[in-house]
Amino acid sequence: MPETTAQRSEAARKGAATHKAREREQEEHERERKRQEQIDRTSELSDEVLKSLESGSRVAIEAVRKFVDVVDEALPALPHGERPSRRREIVDAAMDMADRLVKTQYEFLRSVVQDAGTALSREEDEN
Repeated sequence: MPETTAQRSEAARKGAATHKAREREQEEHERERKRQEQIDRTSELSDEVLKSLESGSRVAIEAVRKFVDVVDEALPALPHGERPSRRREIVDAAMDMADRLVKTQYEFLRSVVQDAGTALSREEDEN
């Protein structure tokens, strides 16, 4: 009888080890699944940010183009060789404004992506 007890406890130990190994494997699989979800979310966010940045840039360029058309109609260009016209100053100011708007949007979106990356990193560390 002592052999039977020893054999059972050996089998129980092997079963418990197999069960623990399965649990570790499932936990690792779950961590990998969560990591992949975070990567997917980050990728989606990056794509959305890039699309937003591109869209904002196009809108700014189109707004400047329309503005220049209105200025061209209201203030005709001076003959070549004369000092810079009021028209040129206005158009240059509009271009500077559009450039600043696009840069501001870019900086804002970059900040959003950095904050999202930090948040995702914290989530990963907590898991």
